[in-house]
Amino acid sequence: MEPAPVVIAGAGPVGLATALLLARWRVPTVVLEAAARRDPTGSKAICFQRDVLDILDRVGVAAPMVAEGVTWTTGRTYFRDHELFSVTFPRAEVPPWINISQARVEELLCARVAAEPLVDLRYGSAVIGYREDADGVDVLTGDGPVRGSHLVGADGPRSAVRRLAGIGFPGRSFADLFLICDIKATLPFPSERRFYFDPPWNPGRQVLVHQCPDSVWRIDWQVPPGFDPGTADVDAMIRRITGSLPYEIVWLTVYRFHSRVAAAFGRGRVFVAGDAAHLFAPFGARGLNSGLQDAENLAWKLALVRRGAPAALLDSYDVERRAAALVNLAVTGRTMEFLVPQSAEQWEWRRQVLERAVRDPQARRSIDSGKLAEPYWYVDSPLTTPSPVPVPAEPGAARPPVPGVICPDARVPGGRLRQRFGPGFTVLVARADRVEPAAEAVAGVAPAEVVALPGLGMDAGLLDAGADSVHLVRPDGHLAAVLPAFSAAGLAAALRRATGHQRR
Repeated sequence: MEPAPVVIAGAGPVGLATALLLARWRVPTVVLEAAARRDPTGSKAICFQRDVLDILDRVGVAAPMVAEGVTWTTGRTYFRDHELFSVTFPRAEVPPWINISQARVEELLCARVAAEPLVDLRYGSAVIGYREDADGVDVLTGDGPVRGSHLVGADGPRSAVRRLAGIGFPGRSFADLFLICDIKATLPFPSERRFYFDPPWNPGRQVLVHQCPDSVWRIDWQVPPGFDPGTADVDAMIRRITGSLPYEIVWLTVYRFHSRVAAAFGRGRVFVAGDAAHLFAPFGARGLNSGLQDAENLAWKLALVRRGAPAALLDSYDVERRAAALVNLAVTGRTMEFLVPQSAEQWEWRRQVLERAVRDPQARRSIDSGKLAEPYWYVDSPLTTPSPVPVPAEPGAARPPVPGVICPDARVPGGRLRQRFGPGFTVLVARADRVEPAAEAVAGVAPAEVVALPGLGMDAGLLDAGADSVHLVRPDGHLAAVLPAFSAAGLAAALRRATGHQRR
């Protein structure tokens, strides 16, 4: 009898990536999408961070994304006619950021799904209910039930799965309106992120400009209450940026921001991910990037539980990813307080900060136009072997290669170090003679590949590796343990902890 698939609701990037990540573990999935077909319109999410590109590389779409996308390494912030500051990321083999439309990423993911026999994608199939028992879940659709081992709700902000599971979605919605407009034009601007406070052409409000592929420019305007693109002079708004150059509107929409995190990311055999689990203001690109990290975190745990790991391993999905979501909520909440102050006192404080920042570098530190997305660090996870080394918590801080932090990358024979991760764990030993005893230590606990650092030809200093150290890397690239000296028992215990067999 064939094993029951994992059932996934939602064929957006998070749902499709979850299915493809599970396929790497040879886990079949059925993806149920309520819409009759894929919607190819609009840029929607556009900014993809380099660590998330590693996830997308593991499902086979990062290379075309990087080839087509617009790479940017600089973000500039302006107040009126003054550039206040810029942030520059170093160029690397994997770009720090690329801009490419969510619609195009979905198209690439769908092509991979079409070539993957383990993924059954069904459009026009809305989830209307489910029944859970000790062995699985019967997911109810208009076309009849679908039997699965688990159900993943990646079905967006109005998630049917979240509602059916009775999971709350507390938070707030902002009344402030923003207009997104994709225009096709040849503009003399560099490929960088530009954020404008109170520009002369949108006084008292903000504008964000990004370049996308195929000469498309994404422009986000803060607009006044009651704004109606059907009656507003959108051409005049665009002309303040393009001047007399010709342009074509590709897509536009008006939206308001939401800040919400689900009360739980799982209930029994049912889980939520992506926008079904969290909504953030988009400044900082923490929405879809975080959703794809949800997908990978959940996928490897589902795969191992289906192979016999304790069901309690899935509890760590809520622990880890909800903690990440709450950090993102706090970071984006502070950004929104600066972008759209909710009291007269906050407005006055912001005005003073921006005006002082023109000449005072100290004042610039108080400006928040969005703290850019970064991976969460699972230092407090029950799966992580504790380390005495502290990890900075402030956004954007450099974090040492300690347990819980994502493993640094490096060029190794045949590609990059991170391209060796998943499915399965990776054990990096500092001495070649430790490969065999390390393999014996992890045998029978979970799939794991043991690799000697000397054979990789990389700078061991990137890992702060000692003469006999051991680094245990999870399938999602996060360090689960760092042992200063080889110990077969210590390595086995760390792997058992990382697979939910033991707790702190």
